[in-house]
Amino acid sequence: MTKDQYLRMVEQTGEEIDWERCPPELSDFPDSIVDALNIFHSMGNKVYPEIGYIGKDFSNREILFELYDIKKYQEDWIMELLLFLENETVNEAQRQLKAEYDRMKKK
Repeated sequence: MTKDQYLRMVEQTGEEIDWERCPPELSDFPDSIVDALNIFHSMGNKVYPEIGYIGKDFSNREILFELYDIKKYQEDWIMELLLFLENETVNEAQRQLKAEYDRMKKK
């Protein structure tokens, strides 16, 4: 459900808006978060057979920081965001791979 859909639903039902349940849009986040997401999705993936996704390729990080005009004082914050995103993505990929292996074992 998008933010727009949620707001229309609340309007139709006459309920009061619960901002805790309202899905955020990209425009709701600070520019640094949007930049980190764009940089994250611009970096290559490291994927190996039988192991799966193991993370992002950070070799072009400096070029992407220049492209997105990341200032020196922002670099630590952006790196922290990138590492958080990478960790979450690796964990999800490993969870999916394990679920697939478990499903194959049951056959």
